[in-house]
Amino acid sequence: MESKQISKLAGTLIFIGIIAGILSVTPAVESENYLEIVYINKTKVLIAAFFQFLLIPIYIGFSLLMYPLINQSNRVLSIGFVGFRFMAGAFQLLGIILLPAFIFLSEKYSLGINSNLIFFETVGEILKVFRDLINHLGVIVATGLGNLLFYSILYKEKNTPIWLSIWGLAGNVVIIVASFLILFQLIDVISIEYIVMTIPLLLQEIVLAIWLIKYGLRYTKLLI
Repeated sequence: MESKQISKLAGTLIFIGIIAGILSVTPAVESENYLEIVYINKTKVLIAAFFQFLLIPIYIGFSLLMYPLINQSNRVLSIGFVGFRFMAGAFQLLGIILLPAFIFLSEKYSLGINSNLIFFETVGEILKVFRDLINHLGVIVATGLGNLLFYSILYKEKNTPIWLSIWGLAGNVVIIVASFLILFQLIDVISIEYIVMTIPLLLQEIVLAIWLIKYGLRYTKLLI
Protein backbone atom coordinates (compact mmCIF):
# COMPACT_ATOMS: atom_id res chain seq x y z
CA MET A 1 0.00 0.00 0.00
CA GLU A 2 1.38 3.42 -0.96
CA SER A 3 2.08 6.15 1.57
CA LYS A 4 -0.75 8.33 0.26
CA GLN A 5 -3.26 5.48 0.57
CA ILE A 6 -2.07 4.70 4.09
CA SER A 7 -2.46 8.34 5.07
CA LYS A 8 -6.00 8.50 3.65
CA LEU A 9 -7.01 5.40 5.58
CA ALA A 10 -5.46 6.80 8.76
CA GLY A 11 -7.31 10.09 8.30
CA THR A 12 -10.56 8.19 7.83
CA LEU A 13 -9.90 6.24 11.04
CA ILE A 14 -9.57 9.52 12.92
CA PHE A 15 -13.03 10.62 11.76
CA ILE A 16 -14.52 7.23 12.68
CA GLY A 17 -12.79 7.42 16.07
CA ILE A 18 -14.23 10.88 16.78
CA ILE A 19 -17.76 9.67 16.02
CA ALA A 20 -17.29 6.49 18.05
CA GLY A 21 -15.80 8.52 20.90
CA ILE A 22 -18.84 10.80 21.07
CA LEU A 23 -21.21 7.80 21.03
CA SER A 24 -19.16 5.99 23.68
CA VAL A 25 -19.91 8.51 26.44
CA THR A 26 -21.94 7.06 29.34
CA PRO A 27 -23.65 9.93 31.19
CA ALA A 28 -25.53 7.49 33.43
CA VAL A 29 -22.31 5.95 34.76
CA GLU A 30 -20.68 9.36 35.18
CA SER A 31 -23.69 10.75 37.06
CA GLU A 32 -23.61 11.31 40.82
CA ASN A 33 -26.74 9.17 41.22
CA TYR A 34 -25.42 6.41 38.94
CA LEU A 35 -26.72 3.64 41.20
CA GLU A 36 -30.25 4.85 40.65
CA ILE A 37 -30.16 5.42 36.90
CA VAL A 38 -27.66 2.99 35.32
CA TYR A 39 -30.02 0.01 35.32
CA ILE A 40 -32.86 2.15 33.95
CA ASN A 41 -30.55 3.24 31.13
CA LYS A 42 -28.84 -0.11 30.65
CA THR A 43 -29.56 -0.20 26.90
CA LYS A 44 -27.80 3.15 26.43
CA VAL A 45 -24.90 1.95 28.59
CA LEU A 46 -24.51 -1.22 26.51
CA ILE A 47 -24.64 0.76 23.25
CA ALA A 48 -21.95 3.07 24.62
CA ALA A 49 -19.93 -0.03 25.58
CA PHE A 50 -20.09 -1.23 21.97
CA PHE A 51 -18.66 2.05 20.70
CA GLN A 52 -16.02 1.99 23.43
CA PHE A 53 -15.00 -1.44 22.17
CA LEU A 54 -14.90 -0.11 18.61
CA LEU A 55 -12.34 2.46 19.76
CA ILE A 56 -9.81 -0.30 20.54
CA PRO A 57 -9.10 -1.37 16.93
CA ILE A 58 -9.23 2.31 15.96
CA TYR A 59 -6.58 3.24 18.56
CA ILE A 60 -4.31 0.40 17.57
CA GLY A 61 -5.10 0.46 13.85
CA PHE A 62 -4.11 4.11 13.49
CA SER A 63 -0.73 3.51 15.12
CA LEU A 64 -0.05 0.43 12.98
CA LEU A 65 -0.91 2.36 9.83
CA MET A 66 1.36 5.24 10.79
CA TYR A 67 4.24 3.07 11.99
CA PRO A 68 5.77 2.24 8.56
CA LEU A 69 5.78 5.95 7.71
CA ILE A 70 7.13 7.45 10.94
CA ASN A 71 9.48 4.52 11.60
CA GLN A 72 11.66 5.85 8.79
CA SER A 73 12.28 8.97 10.88
CA ASN A 74 12.69 7.66 14.44
CA ARG A 75 12.39 3.96 15.24
CA VAL A 76 12.47 4.31 19.04
CA LEU A 77 9.74 6.95 19.25
CA SER A 78 7.66 5.08 16.67
CA ILE A 79 7.78 1.87 18.71
CA GLY A 80 6.88 3.89 21.81
CA PHE A 81 3.89 5.39 20.00
CA VAL A 82 2.57 1.96 18.98
CA GLY A 83 3.28 0.57 22.45
CA PHE A 84 1.29 3.30 24.17
CA ARG A 85 -1.61 2.73 21.75
CA PHE A 86 -1.68 -0.98 22.65
CA MET A 87 -1.55 0.00 26.31
CA ALA A 88 -4.47 2.39 25.84
CA GLY A 89 -6.42 -0.38 24.09
CA ALA A 90 -5.83 -2.75 27.01
CA PHE A 91 -7.03 -0.16 29.51
CA GLN A 92 -10.04 0.55 27.31
CA LEU A 93 -11.01 -3.12 27.29
CA LEU A 94 -10.69 -3.33 31.06
CA GLY A 95 -12.96 -0.30 31.44
CA ILE A 96 -15.58 -1.88 29.19
CA ILE A 97 -15.58 -5.07 31.25
CA LEU A 98 -16.58 -3.01 34.30
CA LEU A 99 -19.74 -1.58 32.71
CA PRO A 100 -21.88 -4.74 33.17
CA ALA A 101 -20.85 -4.65 36.84
CA PHE A 102 -22.38 -1.18 37.15
CA ILE A 103 -25.61 -2.43 35.55
CA PHE A 104 -25.76 -5.40 37.92
CA LEU A 105 -25.00 -3.25 40.96
CA SER A 106 -27.59 -0.66 39.95
CA GLU A 107 -30.23 -3.36 39.54
CA LYS A 108 -29.51 -4.78 42.99
CA TYR A 109 -29.49 -1.28 44.47
CA SER A 110 -32.94 -0.54 43.05
CA LEU A 111 -34.29 -3.76 44.60
CA GLY A 112 -32.40 -3.55 47.87
CA ILE A 113 -33.77 -2.72 51.27
CA ASN A 114 -32.45 0.14 53.40
CA SER A 115 -30.01 -2.06 55.31
CA ASN A 116 -28.26 -3.08 52.08
CA LEU A 117 -28.01 0.32 50.42
CA ILE A 118 -24.83 1.33 52.22
CA PHE A 119 -23.13 -1.86 51.02
CA PHE A 120 -24.11 -1.20 47.39
CA GLU A 121 -23.01 2.44 47.67
CA THR A 122 -19.61 1.39 49.05
CA VAL A 123 -19.04 -1.20 46.32
CA GLY A 124 -20.25 1.31 43.72
CA GLU A 125 -17.77 3.94 44.86
CA ILE A 126 -14.92 1.44 44.74
CA LEU A 127 -15.91 0.44 41.20
CA LYS A 128 -16.25 4.06 40.16
CA VAL A 129 -12.81 5.01 41.47
CA PHE A 130 -11.28 1.97 39.77
CA ARG A 131 -13.00 2.84 36.48
CA ASP A 132 -11.84 6.46 36.72
CA LEU A 133 -8.28 5.25 37.20
CA ILE A 134 -8.59 3.02 34.14
CA ASN A 135 -10.32 5.51 31.84
CA HIS A 136 -8.71 8.77 32.83
CA LEU A 137 -5.30 7.73 34.08
CA GLY A 138 -4.98 4.64 31.92
CA VAL A 139 -6.63 5.22 28.54
CA ILE A 140 -6.28 9.00 28.25
CA VAL A 141 -2.77 9.34 29.67
CA ALA A 142 -1.44 6.36 27.67
CA THR A 143 -3.00 7.75 24.49
CA GLY A 144 -1.73 11.25 25.28
CA LEU A 145 1.84 10.12 25.94
CA GLY A 146 1.84 8.10 22.73
CA ASN A 147 0.54 11.09 20.81
CA LEU A 148 3.31 13.27 22.25
CA LEU A 149 5.83 10.86 20.74
CA PHE A 150 3.92 10.83 17.44
CA TYR A 151 3.76 14.61 17.13
CA SER A 152 7.38 14.94 18.21
CA ILE A 153 8.33 12.90 15.15
CA LEU A 154 6.07 14.95 12.87
CA TYR A 155 7.50 18.18 14.29
CA LYS A 156 11.12 17.07 13.95
CA GLU A 157 10.76 15.68 10.45
CA LYS A 158 8.27 18.33 9.26
CA ASN A 159 5.96 15.61 7.94
CA THR A 160 3.07 17.98 8.59
CA PRO A 161 3.07 21.77 8.99
CA ILE A 162 4.89 22.83 12.15
CA TRP A 163 1.82 24.62 13.52
CA LEU A 164 -0.21 21.40 13.24
CA SER A 165 2.41 19.40 15.15
CA ILE A 166 2.68 22.04 17.89
CA TRP A 167 -1.11 22.15 18.11
CA GLY A 168 -1.14 18.37 18.58
CA LEU A 169 1.54 18.50 21.28
CA ALA A 170 -0.23 21.27 23.19
CA GLY A 171 -3.65 19.64 22.87
CA ASN A 172 -2.42 16.35 24.28
CA VAL A 173 -0.70 18.07 27.21
CA VAL A 174 -4.00 19.82 28.02
CA ILE A 175 -6.02 16.59 27.83
CA ILE A 176 -3.54 14.80 30.11
CA VAL A 177 -3.86 17.64 32.63
CA ALA A 178 -7.67 17.42 32.33
CA SER A 179 -7.48 13.69 33.12
CA PHE A 180 -5.65 14.37 36.37
CA LEU A 181 -8.14 17.11 37.26
CA ILE A 182 -10.94 14.55 36.81
CA LEU A 183 -9.01 11.97 38.80
CA PHE A 184 -8.67 14.37 41.75
CA GLN A 185 -12.35 15.37 41.36
CA LEU A 186 -11.53 18.99 40.54
CA ILE A 187 -13.70 18.80 37.42
CA ASP A 188 -16.31 16.34 36.16
CA VAL A 189 -16.27 14.35 32.92
CA ILE A 190 -19.67 15.75 31.97
CA SER A 191 -18.83 19.41 32.52
CA ILE A 192 -18.21 22.61 30.60
CA GLU A 193 -14.63 22.74 31.93
CA TYR A 194 -13.76 19.34 30.52
CA ILE A 195 -15.43 20.09 27.18
CA VAL A 196 -13.45 23.33 26.88
CA MET A 197 -10.20 21.47 27.59
CA THR A 198 -10.94 18.78 24.99
CA ILE A 199 -12.10 21.05 22.16
CA PRO A 200 -8.57 22.15 21.07
CA LEU A 201 -7.44 18.52 20.59
CA LEU A 202 -10.72 17.56 18.91
CA LEU A 203 -10.33 20.37 16.37
CA GLN A 204 -6.68 19.48 15.85
CA GLU A 205 -7.54 15.86 15.11
CA ILE A 206 -10.14 16.96 12.58
CA VAL A 207 -7.58 19.17 10.84
CA LEU A 208 -4.99 16.36 10.95
CA ALA A 209 -7.49 13.91 9.45
CA ILE A 210 -8.27 16.32 6.61
CA TRP A 211 -4.56 16.88 6.02
CA LEU A 212 -3.79 13.17 5.93
CA ILE A 213 -6.63 12.47 3.51
CA LYS A 214 -5.77 15.38 1.23
CA TYR A 215 -1.96 15.44 1.33
CA GLY A 216 -0.63 12.49 3.32
CA LEU A 217 2.75 12.56 5.06
CA ARG A 218 5.32 11.97 2.37
CA TYR A 219 4.38 15.11 0.38
CA THR A 220 3.96 17.64 3.16
CA LYS A 221 7.56 18.88 3.21
CA LEU A 222 6.91 20.43 -0.16
CA LEU A 223 3.87 22.29 1.12
CA ILE A 224 5.20 24.04 4.24
